[in-house]
Amino acid sequence: MNSSSSLGRAVCGRCLRPHRTCVCALARPTAHRTEVLVLQHPQEQRQAKNSVALLRLSLAHCNVVVGERFEPRSLQTLLERPGRDTRLLYPDVPAAPAPALPGATSDTPVRLVVIDATWRKSLRMLLEHPALAALPRLALDAPPPTRYRAIRPARRADQVSTLEATVQALAMLEGPAFDAAPLLDAFGRFVAGVADRQRPGASARPE
Repeated sequence: MNSSSSLGRAVCGRCLRPHRTCVCALARPTAHRTEVLVLQHPQEQRQAKNSVALLRLSLAHCNVVVGERFEPRSLQTLLERPGRDTRLLYPDVPAAPAPALPGATSDTPVRLVVIDATWRKSLRMLLEHPALAALPRLALDAPPPTRYRAIRPARRADQVSTLEATVQALAMLEGPAFDAAPLLDAFGRFVAGVADRQRPGASARPE
């Protein structure tokens, strides 16, 4: 299925990326029970290096909402899900301390909220939305080295791609029942493909 972007380029109707960088063939359906809500900064949506399209296609319970500033009532509606414990995937940082709230019980299904943005923009989104800042946090435990650094440098050693961070969070929440290997392997191929296109002399065909 074809569609066109606002720039007039033909894009894939499924992954919403230009055909040259379509990731549909890389998608690996991955069983999971945790709901995932990605709040994606508009600038990330236009990034050819962004991993969220692959994540969305691989996770059945993943919703992506693009925006930078959300109306409070609309955001609250997005965050709330009856019968689920909503958690924000974000570290406890001095600029935005995590609220002191009780943890979830082990049998409570979780709705995981993920901010897809650069570190600076994600912090700004957090500070500008009290409903986000008030959510209980889920922080990653010493994430393994990222494959993302091959195509997108990071300012901090613990920074990883949105896909890698979400996958590690799901593994923490669901334990051995969550098999991350196929999706991480697909992500590795995605990174390799982007790196190939970035090499000097690579084809410069328009997207």
